Amino acid sequence: MSTTQTVNSKNILNSDVEITGTFKFNGELTFDGKLNGDIASEGILHLGDNAVIKGNLNVNSVVLRGKINGNVTAKERIEIKARTELFGDIRSAKLAIEEGVTFEGKTEVNPSKLAPVVPAQSPSGEAARTAGQAKPGAI
Repeated sequence: MSTTQTVNSKNILNSDVEITGTFKFNGELTFDGKLNGDIASEGILHLGDNAVIKGNLNVNSVVLRGKINGNVTAKERIEIKARTELFGDIRSAKLAIEEGVTFEGKTEVNPSKLAPVVPAQSPSGEAARTAGQAKPGAI
């Protein structure tokens, strides 16, 4: 018997499954049950139409369906399908939202993973005082 795990394993948990606590998996998972807790994975998560999540999702990529009450973070991509109800903040490199989604929260989408540009300010606050003022001799 081999103890080596398959990296590309595909798992399915149907609508009759109820889990409380933190849930972790490898590979790909389709979850259509109820979860009162968090999901953490480097894999791909697919939520089914019957999924009810009360907790945060932190995965590599996710396709959302069902009802989610919590924050969703994906390293690669978040895809929100029609009729999904999402109450929480989302953060990902890529985002796709279909028509008919209920979503209330904040989004942060940054495909290039750029850091925000903050104007430099001298210790005396010179940048704040001179902002918007033309320098002498400038055109």
